[in-house]
Amino acid sequence: MSAPTLERPAGPTTGGGRRVRSTRASSAPGVVAGRTLGGRARGGLLGLLAWIVGLAFFAPVAWMVLTSFHSETDAATNPPSIFAPLTLDGYANFFGANSGASPWPPLINSATASVVSTLLVLCLALPAAYALSIRPVQKWSDVMFFFLSTKMLPMVAGLLPIYLIASRIGALDSVGLLIVLYTSMNLPIAVWMMRSFLAEIPVEILEAAALDGASLPSIFRRVIIPISGPGLAATALICFIFSWNELLFASVLTSTQAFTAPVFLTSFVTSQGLFLAKVCAAAVAVSFPVLVAGFAAQDKLVQGLSLGAVK
Repeated sequence: MSAPTLERPAGPTTGGGRRVRSTRASSAPGVVAGRTLGGRARGGLLGLLAWIVGLAFFAPVAWMVLTSFHSETDAATNPPSIFAPLTLDGYANFFGANSGASPWPPLINSATASVVSTLLVLCLALPAAYALSIRPVQKWSDVMFFFLSTKMLPMVAGLLPIYLIASRIGALDSVGLLIVLYTSMNLPIAVWMMRSFLAEIPVEILEAAALDGASLPSIFRRVIIPISGPGLAATALICFIFSWNELLFASVLTSTQAFTAPVFLTSFVTSQGLFLAKVCAAAVAVSFPVLVAGFAAQDKLVQGLSLGAVK
């Protein structure tokens, strides 16, 4: 008995018995090519749109930087003088060449309050996020909602009680008061972010470290912190930016000794008028530390936010 032979199935035939050529195979390359070209066109349009949006957001910053290098006469012209001669008079005025007011004390106050409060936030948020993610407590969602509800209160609503308490204990016009306020202000968002980062760590790694005899501080130092490094960097950068840019508490609770860089920046807007070149130079100088920190940690920030903070 001969073995059955496998034959390719015949295509459809017409009434006279002739085969009809299938058009699916012949049309497939054209369809694929059309889809590829369409996908490339959509990708190109989306990329062009992203560039337009990015330039629209960057245009005011570029205009501020350009105006800071112009003289007051060229900065006040209408329409603006784009190709006017460049000068450093605005930065000289910011650093007290004419007025004698030094910007270094407010810059040091801002740096001290921002850096110290950011370190305190990380030290407090990391154990809290560990308890809410890797070793979850009961009703952890209620705890997270409580943290989030503290950000719903407008800052100005708590300004008067804070002022009265600080006045009673003699803490007005001190950097320590700003550190406490900035720490409490940034702690809820830090706990939310750190919980999302730590939730991505496999529990098996921590269990293996515990079986090897590592204590909880060793697990934090050797396992959790290295793995969640991008998340820590993203959280630290955001808390630093929020602290550096804060104006309301600093303008009301400080006067002469502990006023910060944003408060010093508002002093350039006087009753004599708005000097655009000097104000833009001061704004660029005050924004420079934040821009440097963001540029230095941009890879960690993107990696950290994509790790789970925006889920």
